[in-house]
Amino acid sequence: MKKSSDKNKLVQKFSGRGTDLNPSGRFEKFDYVAEPDETYEEVDRPRTKYFEDTSRSIITINDSPDVAADASLNIYRGCEHGCSYCYARQTHEYLGLSAGLDFETKIFVKHNAPELLYEELSSPKWKPQTIMLSGNTDSYQPVEKKLGLTRRCLEVLCDFCNPVTITSKNKLVTRDIDILSKMAELNTASVTISISSLDNRLASVMEPQTSKPELKFEALRKLSDAGIPAGVNIAPVIPGLTDHEIPEILEKAAVAGAIYAGYIMLRLPFGVKDLFIDWLEAYFPDRKMKVINRLHELFDGKLYNSDFTIRGRGQGKFAEQIRDTFHISCRKHELQSEPYQLSTKHFRNHGEQQLTLSFE
Repeated sequence: MKKSSDKNKLVQKFSGRGTDLNPSGRFEKFDYVAEPDETYEEVDRPRTKYFEDTSRSIITINDSPDVAADASLNIYRGCEHGCSYCYARQTHEYLGLSAGLDFETKIFVKHNAPELLYEELSSPKWKPQTIMLSGNTDSYQPVEKKLGLTRRCLEVLCDFCNPVTITSKNKLVTRDIDILSKMAELNTASVTISISSLDNRLASVMEPQTSKPELKFEALRKLSDAGIPAGVNIAPVIPGLTDHEIPEILEKAAVAGAIYAGYIMLRLPFGVKDLFIDWLEAYFPDRKMKVINRLHELFDGKLYNSDFTIRGRGQGKFAEQIRDTFHISCRKHELQSEPYQLSTKHFRNHGEQQLTLSFE
């Protein structure tokens, strides 16, 4: 990061990126030092590159008790939204890449996601259950506008009447209202808009490629008006920086038509800690220690605790204060504070139907 001529304003070295850093992954034995013509410093804005993801399966099953759905579907690995705090950044290290700039500039795409999804839903082994879109990275990140893979997956899910819950920070989700409203008639679709702050300046440097806060509320309104169960997730709550915004975010969400709400505390696993602390130092040096001290208070003197019962909420008096503020605001604005429940009773397995027909 570098300072501008205005001492109270900080600007990014790389416009539209959530971090300027690109540290080696935690699994790498050696640090790679690029030649001068290869470094990110040679360009004003690192160009995003897309790679083929050759995965042969698309639905991931997990048993994390703090995740609303056991099944998730992620079409993209890496995310151009560039959120400085994103806990998914560290997953790029499994690919031998960095959780920093690599995560937001090297995106792996599952071009055959719709075909894989059809195949897995057709299997007699599939037990109908809610599938979460964007459990790791956002299915409506910028490249989705061009590729339309998320939309094609929704068409498959609609055809099978398999329930899907979507979480996104991008207004692009409203593009698919025609499919989602059809699914909502059978209670097989819901959409959660993730909002971290109402402050445009803060949001623009914290999550540079996401939709602006006002556009997120506009998306909530359009979804709600179309009869699609819609809610808001305050994610992440950054103690000492954004936690005071909880009541107003929930009020605006309710006015926009949200019927449920949730929140997730800031999660900084592995190298994401260093990336976020660097971001704080660049943009909010005066609040850096306040945020760090609050995190220590929430996570037993550490910046993060991976325990399922703690990582998304924290513990202690400050965690209780945030929890109480959230629930009081939900009651005030008549927002459901539990995950919205979808139905599996309309599911139809095309694979079984085709098998029956072939033997008649």
